[in-house]
Amino acid sequence: MKLYTKPGACSTADHIALRWTGQPFEVEVLDKDTMKAPAFLAINPSGAVPAVVDGDFVLTQNAAIMGYIADTYPEAGLSGDGSVRQRAEAMRWLAFVNSDLHPAFKPMFGPAAFIPDPDQQTVLKAGSLKRLRSLFEIADKQLAGRQWLAGFRSVADPYLYITLRWAHAFKVDLSGLDNLAAFQQRMEADPGVQAALKVEGLA
Repeated sequence: MKLYTKPGACSTADHIALRWTGQPFEVEVLDKDTMKAPAFLAINPSGAVPAVVDGDFVLTQNAAIMGYIADTYPEAGLSGDGSVRQRAEAMRWLAFVNSDLHPAFKPMFGPAAFIPDPDQQTVLKAGSLKRLRSLFEIADKQLAGRQWLAGFRSVADPYLYITLRWAHAFKVDLSGLDNLAAFQQRMEADPGVQAALKVEGLA
């Protein structure tokens, strides 16, 4: 299996998940130019990461790739103990990060795509910061008494960790969210996380 990633993008979460499987894989680190080069566009015509190539199978979209990693290496337990309910719980929190948290950052990454007027972009960003705070409060509450979002280590956790890195970069108010702070510290001490960050030049 080969992962295509860009440092600090959501694809870094897939990189961490692959590290957690303990299985061999390849990784190619791209930048904004190589993501739009013909070689990668042949793999993903949208020019976006992540993308995975596993033999003759090509897969894009982060949530799909995370599910594929978990299902390919069930012994890693990244979707639970094999029960339907634990897999659903892992997918529930993966969906929360993928469908709620991640999109809430889009106005921060590129406000001009939503509103061309710079003055209105300030208002848009303020609304996004408020929305992000409310979403991180949900995650913080879920982590009360737990080390992991789903109650066990799953594919949702690396993705949440990456959004926390974005939150700090954009100065999202995370004050008082002590469960999230402890979660981030645990993640940053994790050998798999450290290895992925080092390869992507983020350590």
